Amino acid sequence: MSSKLQPVRGTHDILPEEARKFRFLIRQALSVAERYGYGEIATPVFEFSEVFHRTLGDTSDVVTKETYSFTDRGGESLTLRPEFTAAIARAFISHGMQDQLPLKFFYAGPAFRYERPQKGRQRQFHQIGTELLGVGEPVGDVESIALAHHVLDALGLAGKVTLEINTLGDAASRAHYRDALVAYFTSHEGSLSEDSRARLARNPLRILDSKDEGDRAVIAGAPRMEAHLTPEARAYFAAVTEGLAGLGIVAARNERLVRGLDYYNHTVFEFTTDQLGAQGTVLAGGRYDGLIGLMGGVDTPGIGWAAGIERLAALMDFGAHSAFPASVRPIAVIPMGAAAEKEALQLTQRLRAEGFTVELGYKGNLGKRMKRADKLHARAAVILGEAELAGGTATVKDLDSGTQQEVKLSALESALASYRGGL
Repeated sequence: MSSKLQPVRGTHDILPEEARKFRFLIRQALSVAERYGYGEIATPVFEFSEVFHRTLGDTSDVVTKETYSFTDRGGESLTLRPEFTAAIARAFISHGMQDQLPLKFFYAGPAFRYERPQKGRQRQFHQIGTELLGVGEPVGDVESIALAHHVLDALGLAGKVTLEINTLGDAASRAHYRDALVAYFTSHEGSLSEDSRARLARNPLRILDSKDEGDRAVIAGAPRMEAHLTPEARAYFAAVTEGLAGLGIVAARNERLVRGLDYYNHTVFEFTTDQLGAQGTVLAGGRYDGLIGLMGGVDTPGIGWAAGIERLAALMDFGAHSAFPASVRPIAVIPMGAAAEKEALQLTQRLRAEGFTVELGYKGNLGKRMKRADKLHARAAVILGEAELAGGTATVKDLDSGTQQEVKLSALESALASYRGGL
């Protein structure tokens, strides 16, 4: 195998220490979500391409440039999921769950987009997120955002992020605003980037997301959604912001925060940070009352959010988190001689059954096996030699203090009790 063999560009191996951090992060988030009544859901990593192409739009950047789509051996067009919401909506329809509303789902797992890899953005990335289905009132938006805030707080990140919020209004508001944007950007079409000119015809709201400097200058003078909100949409957004304020959650209005897809409506929000460079969005969400109907199901209101695990982990200070467990320091069982090795194998299993974390010294002389125990940062060593076996004992060595004692094998668990958990 070539020494140059590397992971595919835009992917990376999650080694044990990073995996431990990811696992902690997911468990913390799930623990909070469960307090809000959310249950965990897992959908397949790939779906029929129609699930994402219909919902994201055949002309969207995600579909045209970023999805991993392929034809399988049965001739079916499949796509690795670029996001979770459409897959969960598909599961909702597939299982006929409309009679069980409201429903609350929590998820965690990988997603895939063919993007230019950079810090905080990979082609295979991992997300946690939630979806609340069947609640069309402002209280659903408030609770969803409150849950997101609670999760970030549980991770020690509430002080590192800012909540930005906006409204897309209802369908009538959005239609009026779209017409105003088309008229404005058409009059400035010559100053727009190629991507934004393409978006003008199919999805003008997405122009507001452009990072192109020339586009930003044009966007600065663009009409604002606020002027195109219906009274109903204005009242809905006021109820959301008042609800958040009542919970002590500070939100900053960002009128340029949008979602380009037509099934999004009313509230959109992001938690952002200035500590991750260009990839400042840590968690993003919004209301999507039109999604399930678009996919062929019964019209069902929904709101949810997703957060990138890699970005959350990069922002977290795991060492300072009171709930993050220290790495468990094992007990090293070190046999010397064939008879001792046989006894050691049984002994390690016995200790593990009693809840101890145990590493077996597989080979080498005593010195090499002790060096491996040091490398593993073992807390104690249990040494078994011919003399110990003959007397039914083992030598227990404290690897921090260097002290050691001879202990009856029958009393070994009691002698090691203070080392349980490896502290």
